[in-house]
Amino acid sequence: TLSSSSAASDVYKRQGLTKKEPFTCGPAIEADGTRFRLWAPAVNGVEVVIFLPNKELIVSMTAEGDGWFEVLIPEAGDGARYLFQINGDTRVPDPASRFQPEDIFGQSQAVDTSAFVWRTHNWKGRPWSETVLYELHVGAFTPEGTYNGVCSRLPYLANLGITAIELMPLCDFPGRHNWGYDGVMPFAPDATYGTPDQLQQLIDEAHNLGIMVFLDVVYNHFGPEGNFLHLYAPHFFTQRQQTPWGPAIDFSQRNVRNFFIANALYWLQEYRFDGLRPVSYTHL
Repeated sequence: TLSSSSAASDVYKRQGLTKKEPFTCGPAIEADGTRFRLWAPAVNGVEVVIFLPNKELIVSMTAEGDGWFEVLIPEAGDGARYLFQINGDTRVPDPASRFQPEDIFGQSQAVDTSAFVWRTHNWKGRPWSETVLYELHVGAFTPEGTYNGVCSRLPYLANLGITAIELMPLCDFPGRHNWGYDGVMPFAPDATYGTPDQLQQLIDEAHNLGIMVFLDVVYNHFGPEGNFLHLYAPHFFTQRQQTPWGPAIDFSQRNVRNFFIANALYWLQEYRFDGLRPVSYTHL
């Protein structure tokens, strides 16, 4: 289990880094627009397609070296819908998308998760010795099958004596019903359950009631449907090992490691999860 208490500083120290930039992936909303980044070492060019109300804005990305492409687009802000265009023709969602309102094949959406107003500023978790853990599936825990549905049942769990809940994987998966173990966009909480700010609200209310919140994460494979990485970053995978979903993820690649490090820090810092539980179900 990875805890949020000192995760960021420990990771940077072990990697010999002094700034967050090497871990940056996905849309970064800045004062003068949104910065887009994509690791696509197998292509000649990448463009960002921004979907404006009455037109598409297509902007070329700059090759920054080591397979990275980057561009700052002033017209794109919080809520902007976009896709990446590979080699001038193939459009794909962002593998580090923050939200997929229309599921895994739809447009990605830039989301300013830092804009959420937290109430529990002094929350520091609870001693592990006090942990009474309740694992739940957001889609099956309540009739609503949503973050708001879980939030409405938190007082019941607190009265039951539960001091921590563990959410089964949330990263975006195909369709409406899923265990979560074949997700393909690790940064995007699935839209079936609600919006990113509704997930933040659930965590904030849990902390307000003295309940820790942990998240199951899947870092050993992507699901078989909706993973486009092989089109522009085949280096993400290795043929040396095979899984039931195809070639294994190649963690010998620094940019691959940094992708998942960035993901872990994202959940801990932007959503304030109390910890992460990496899971592996190779029989599914």
